[in-house]
Amino acid sequence: MITTLLVDDQAVVRAGYRVLLEDAGDIEVVGEASTGPDAVRAAARLRPDVVCMDVRMPGGDGITATREIVAARSGPRPAVLVLTTFDLDDYVFGALEAGADGFLLKDAEPEDLVDAVRRLADGHGLLDHSLTRRVLTEFANRRRTPTPGPAAAALTPREREIVEFLALGMSNDEIARALTVETSTVKSHLSSAMAKLGTRDRLQTVVWAYQHGLATP
Repeated sequence: MITTLLVDDQAVVRAGYRVLLEDAGDIEVVGEASTGPDAVRAAARLRPDVVCMDVRMPGGDGITATREIVAARSGPRPAVLVLTTFDLDDYVFGALEAGADGFLLKDAEPEDLVDAVRRLADGHGLLDHSLTRRVLTEFANRRRTPTPGPAAAALTPREREIVEFLALGMSNDEIARALTVETSTVKSHLSSAMAKLGTRDRLQTVVWAYQHGLATP
């Protein structure tokens, strides 16, 4: 069972998320919070698999809460899924820099929310499909570093190639077919690349690739 914490300043929104997620059958809502500070405390107490985090809350913003939750965790849990009505603004970029594992617009289809929670619980970061390229392009343009740096130099040619494919939005299976290798080989190279780059998941690896010039808009 995937455990989740719902964070939103509107009770009706939290209630709607609870119904959608618990109807899925494999997701349990173990707690709710209406402010950023409450979310940080609840995440530490409940240790959910996924935190569904609102960005704009009058009692404490979700970006600060995300940063504190990510800084306090000792492993991949909890993953933080940022939910917002806004797309291309500093809230999104701030959430990515704070270490959010996923980003989804609130007007996404119900099944997209369920799928997002499942993906993050499995260790896969994500962005809203309709915004992936736009968000990463803008993020890269605002935060781009002048050179790839020593971490990129540490990548083997195959690892670099796989990171570049990943930045194009390709799945492990699609990368494996493109390179004519086994999917397990792709996973192995990707894990090695992430360790060298210091990234936690696929999303952060893609963000890194755009920031450091391995992927271009």
